[in-house]
Amino acid sequence: MNRPHLPSLLGVFAHPDDESLLAGGVLAQHAADGARTAVVTTTWAPDSPRAAELADALHVLGAGKARMLGYADARNPSSAPGRARLVDAPLDEAVGQVVLHLRQFRPDIVIGHDVLGQLTGHPDHRRTHQITLLAVEAAGLPHLYPQAGAPWQPQALYAATHPDSGIGELGPLLTRVGKSLLCVPDAYATTCVDVGPWAATKWTAILAHQGEVARERSLPGILARLPAETRHKIIRTEYFTRLTPGPVPGDPHRLTT
Repeated sequence: MNRPHLPSLLGVFAHPDDESLLAGGVLAQHAADGARTAVVTTTWAPDSPRAAELADALHVLGAGKARMLGYADARNPSSAPGRARLVDAPLDEAVGQVVLHLRQFRPDIVIGHDVLGQLTGHPDHRRTHQITLLAVEAAGLPHLYPQAGAPWQPQALYAATHPDSGIGELGPLLTRVGKSLLCVPDAYATTCVDVGPWAATKWTAILAHQGEVARERSLPGILARLPAETRHKIIRTEYFTRLTPGPVPGDPHRLTT
């Protein structure tokens, strides 16, 4: 049996829709090549409306069933009634849960948020970045979280990011609705992936998050009101920083181990 040409991916993202917006193209690309893909989402309850939308988006992307940690959104405690907000949860507890998924899924590559928390600096994005960094290192060490299963060390960790030169038309759209623009220097974005061939799949996955599409200030909502040509130009490129062991050169056009 022929092995897939592209490595397996596990995304670790804060909210339902982050996976589609930030890495929907590469998730679809790798799944289309036959690689295993999956997503861990750190906030929102598994029985919430956004969880159902996430399940639909992951189906479109070929990323399997939702893996939700179920913490509350920092800005919406009702997202997981009775649960701690992710930003308030014990760090060791949250890291252990991500380690469990890493050891169960055994990905070649992990994708997560960048240290800035993406363009808007959402506290859940930044916290998920911290959790992911610790979990990727801990997953390979047998004396850490032994209850989570046999050790597994991913070969690479990439942070989805936005370089200064890659903002383009997205910048004015976000500032117009009062959102911040937190970008990294161009040299920090080690990998630029043209996901044009999978942009239609990515957009279908974004549209699955109907609650966000209906909101005027959310990125899915902003994208939905754009002309198709402009939207395609914005979503067809995904940027990443390779974080193992730090920003280092690799293939500039695709994720590699």
